[in-house]
Amino acid sequence: MALRLWASSAANALKLSGARAAAPSYSISRFFSTVHDGLSYTTSHEWLKDHGDGVVSVGITDHAQSHLGEVVFVELPEPGATVAAGGSFGNVESVKATSDVNSPVSGEVVEVNSKLSETPGLINSSPYEEGWMIKVKPSSPAEGLLDAAKYTKHCEEEDAH
Repeated sequence: MALRLWASSAANALKLSGARAAAPSYSISRFFSTVHDGLSYTTSHEWLKDHGDGVVSVGITDHAQSHLGEVVFVELPEPGATVAAGGSFGNVESVKATSDVNSPVSGEVVEVNSKLSETPGLINSSPYEEGWMIKVKPSSPAEGLLDAAKYTKHCEEEDAH
């Protein structure tokens, strides 16, 4: 009985109830991975944030960083480089593996997160805020992206296999 109460209290404190978390800007999915509403996602675990000013930010999802483990190195393109939707623009090296990062949109890289060269772990600690990777001026609208609910379902189905 005490163990059940402790587990219930711990789950409540960690907001593991499956209901929406208190903050309306995100929801919690399985395994503590956070998926933010208002972002778009790819099935290869990149996210895109439209700033509404003709520029989008791109990074890898919390789900992706949690599967990679501790990120130790990030390779990114230079500003001015061209990226293609679905094409690799860099890679992330972790203690487990090196993974390509694909662009969810085609366009020109206008800014690179230079903090990642000194502190690649920002991808682990803050994948949606401090751990963004590139900013792109899209040459065409992004297509085939998932919203938060569809991306969460995709991750759950992928993890089930």
